[in-house]
Amino acid sequence: MEQNPQIVFSWRAPLRPYKKQTGLILRFYLAVALLLSAIMFFFGDKILLIPIWAIVFLFYVLTITPPPEVDNKITTFGIDAAGTTMRWETLSHFYFGKRFGFYTLTVVSHAPYFYHAYLVVPNESIKNKLIQILSQHLVFQEKPQKTMTDKAVDFLSNLIPDEVEGETEVVLQKLKRVSL
Repeated sequence: MEQNPQIVFSWRAPLRPYKKQTGLILRFYLAVALLLSAIMFFFGDKILLIPIWAIVFLFYVLTITPPPEVDNKITTFGIDAAGTTMRWETLSHFYFGKRFGFYTLTVVSHAPYFYHAYLVVPNESIKNKLIQILSQHLVFQEKPQKTMTDKAVDFLSNLIPDEVEGETEVVLQKLKRVSL
């Protein structure tokens, strides 16, 4: 099989960062949705129950369903991410973040649109290679300027409880000891 000479670098990664969650986070989503639903119901805004439960369903699906693996490529013309090509002329800068143990490469386009493309980078060596290659075409921002939306997402994600590995088992063991 022949290698395409226009492909500078390629890697395979999940479509989005993913960490398998236990029932604790799903119960948290359900509790928040029930609380918001009760508030909306008693204030008489029953129509708002539909988007609340639609968002709960979306969180449930994204929490339970692992993402597919996709091929990401850097070519001589731009970046091909999951079948979508972004040309170098339309791109402005890039930066890295970290979520669920994965590095996420964020590539931002020029004004007035400021499209963001998010690519999962599975390990440190691929991250370093991407910095070398992308720095030849785009501006690398070590500490990106966060928009109001980014700040809101960070704030809300900090409200969701993190699950510590083995925490559920420790709680169950303590409950067994107390009940004996």
